[in-house]
Amino acid sequence: MAEGCSHDCGNCGEDCASRDMHVKPHELSKIKKVIGVVSGKGGVGKSLTTAMLAVTAQRNGFKTAVLDADITGPSVPKMFGVSEKAMGTELGILPVSSKTGIRMMSMNLLLEDETEPVIWRGPVIAGAVLQFWTDVIWDEVDYMFVDMPPGTGDVPLSIYQSLPLDGIIVVTTPQELVSMIVKKAVVMAEKLNIPVLGIVENMSYVLCPDCGKKIEIFGKSHVEAFAEELGVKAVARIPFDAALTKCADNGLIELYEGDYVDALFKSIE
Repeated sequence: MAEGCSHDCGNCGEDCASRDMHVKPHELSKIKKVIGVVSGKGGVGKSLTTAMLAVTAQRNGFKTAVLDADITGPSVPKMFGVSEKAMGTELGILPVSSKTGIRMMSMNLLLEDETEPVIWRGPVIAGAVLQFWTDVIWDEVDYMFVDMPPGTGDVPLSIYQSLPLDGIIVVTTPQELVSMIVKKAVVMAEKLNIPVLGIVENMSYVLCPDCGKKIEIFGKSHVEAFAEELGVKAVARIPFDAALTKCADNGLIELYEGDYVDALFKSIE
């Protein structure tokens, strides 16, 4: 800490170890815990994991919110069956609530046509994510889950530096190649002193409809060894589940009764 520090990092040019770059949320928001859900690449089930964790938190009696920071690939509203557009007042933007009361903000809640692509450069995308944090009136939230954009580029970096993340959940799939790429995201978080709270292996296996045996179609799972290597104890495995897919595709994720991430959320709690 610099001598004579005013603790006003936003207006300080010093480069010190205690420098806090986190941005405050809207003045009418009170957010207790912020959990990022990350992956090294797209298509591994990051948004699905985010939705399942949010549903689990809400079922456990917590006031829950989802900030969809994947601006160019927003899918959270569809899984919750939310088509209502976000509105605003002179005070700020109002999040949209799901059927069970989970508050959310996503780019698809602002577009007239949800299939319209967002063709923006990185700094503009990062600015939009920051506005979801600063301009949205979230009210009181116990757990906010942030569906992070994939990779380790400038947008994830901006989020890591701007939002006060209490930790991250890492989503991967059984393939060795994916695990290698995901590890890059983990190392990035570690370099920024953000703890890894748990690992989710999606598409982990499929249950044989005749005998109930677990068939690991992508090869033997390495998630336990991966978690041990990272010093993480909380692990969840999500299989190929037709019922889960149907609920997500039809906007009924809140009706799904699976308990794949229950133990993981308990460890976070």
